[in-house]
Order: sequence, then structure tokens, then C-alpha cells
Amino acid sequence: MTKTVLRVLSGEAVWPPPVWLMRQAGRYLPEYRAMRAEAGDFLKLCLTPSLAADITLQPLRRFGMDAAILFSDLPIVSLGLGQALRYAEGEGPVLPPIRSATDLDALSLDRVAEIVAPVWETVRRVAANIGPATLIGFSGAPFTVACYMVEGHGSRDFAAARLMAYRDPELFARLIDLIVAANLIYLRGQADAGAEVLMLFDSWAGMLPPGEFRRWVIEPTAQIAAAMRQSHPHVPLIGFPRLAGAMLGEYAIGAGVQGVAIDTAMNPAAAADMVPPGIALQGNLDPLALVAGGAPMHTATRKILDALRGRPHIFNLGHGIVPQTPPEHVGALVELIRAA
Repeated sequence: MTKTVLRVLSGEAVWPPPVWLMRQAGRYLPEYRAMRAEAGDFLKLCLTPSLAADITLQPLRRFGMDAAILFSDLPIVSLGLGQALRYAEGEGPVLPPIRSATDLDALSLDRVAEIVAPVWETVRRVAANIGPATLIGFSGAPFTVACYMVEGHGSRDFAAARLMAYRDPELFARLIDLIVAANLIYLRGQADAGAEVLMLFDSWAGMLPPGEFRRWVIEPTAQIAAAMRQSHPHVPLIGFPRLAGAMLGEYAIGAGVQGVAIDTAMNPAAAADMVPPGIALQGNLDPLALVAGGAPMHTATRKILDALRGRPHIFNLGHGIVPQTPPEHVGALVELIRAA
């Protein structure tokens, strides 16, 4: 029997909807924290297949989710291109910023496959042990990866990246094209290793005005989607243009994805009106409602289920699980959805 997540991404309205949660393998789980303490380095966790595979499967063991998402991080593509990458405690990724043509010329596609090969091995290990759940691979979408590569670290506004797009659009377009090409190597390798669904996280898409959003978010995603349809036509793609707002419908139509993840700020009923009915919606419980648990979580969950019943829907959060989330609240959420 076809897995429920795949049924939804083929356009079927399944009830109750399948459920998994962004960042479900991570800092809120004591078993993850123990492994992180032993490994000592986040990048080592991402690039050690035995550890990353075990972390990927942790929430399935605890909660019986309908999908597991690969444990990794968005800037792995940057590392594959030859940009140094490290993780500062409490700060996230740190990279030497790309600010000129000379910086960009130092990057290359030549070693992408070699550098991301441990991630592909992680996918193979998870695929061999995932059972009835669906394995989701992922990468950072080109604009979001470019934000980290140009800024050199996380930021509230990624001003350096956005200014490059305005002041030197040709240079920024070269960077985006390079990330598209690297992503295709990376995602095709994940699909070959056993990923059944792929997801593109465009975490910073919502910072852009409509014209820039079309150029740097929709168009590169559409390039990836079209190329993946040619090489892996049976592997659906979920896009997450976080904070897309009024651009969500245009993204859903133009990006060529089979599913669209919606963020916490989006009214799910409005999303259902904007997105064509054959494209699945994924989301969008507030992660802090999950932290609160109890009646607030139940009420918010019911509203989402009621708004999206009758159309293809994968229940999820509107952003990633936060570290202070009680694991028992996650279990209660899964039970609530399964009993809907």
C-alpha cells in the first residue's frame, strides 16, 4: 500500500492527515542531546552517517511519525562547493563571506559529490530501517543558501546578500546558478540513496519584495523542480517559502512543487484558497502552541485540521520544533491527529 505522505503528495486528501514535524530530530529530545554531547560538534553529527541516521530515526521510535526527515543542515551545500563551514555554539553556521567575483571564483562543483557523500550514506542507512514511514531528504533552497554564503552567518535581515542582489545582480545570479547546480547533485544523490520525498527550505524568502521573490525564490526553485522531474519523476518535491504571504499562490503555481509548506503566520484557510487544490499543503501549527500543550495546542490543532480537511494536507509545524518543547507534548499531538 502506498505510504500516506506519498498519497497526499500525489494529490489525494487523506484523513486523518499524515504527520511529521520540522526539526523533529533535534534539541528537544534527550537522546539527541546525549549524542550531541558525546560528538561535541554539530558538523560531525551531520557528516557521520551512523550518528546522523540514528538521530533521523529517533522521533520515529518515540512517536511513530509518518515521515522522517534527514538529519542535516542547510549550508551543507556551501561546504560541498568549497566554502569553509563551522558551527559556533549558540550562533549557528559560520562561513567566510562571499562578497566578490574573486570569492565566487574560488568555489567549484568539482568536489560536491565527494563532500556530501556521507549524507548520502546516512540516507541509505535510514532507508534500510525506516519501515512504513516516508524518508524525506532536503536541502536549502538557492536564495536561503546564498544568504548564508554572502552574509557569512545567520542574520535577522541578511542585508549583505540582499544588497548584492540589488547592486550586482549578475554576480548574485552566478551564485544562485552555482547553488542550483550543486543542489541538483546533492538532491539527486539523496533520491538515488533512498529518499522518497525531497524538500527545499527557503527560510528567508519572506524578506523579498514580489519582483525579487519571483527572481530569486520562484525561478531557481522551478529550475530544480524541472530538472528533478526529468531525472527522478517519482520523487515529489515540497517547497517551504517561509513568510511568503501573498506570494504563496504564485509560488505554488510557478515553482513546480507537489507540496507547499506554510509558516506559522499563514492562515491555513487563506492558503487553501491561494494554492491549487491538487498541490498538497503542509503545516502549520505554531511551535510555541506545541510547547504550551494542553487546551491551547488542541484548539490550534483543530482549527488547522478543520480548515484543511478535504484537501491534500500533511500536518506539521509552521517552523521547527524549539528546544524547550516537552517530548510528551509531541506524543500528545500525534495522538490528537490520529484520533481526528
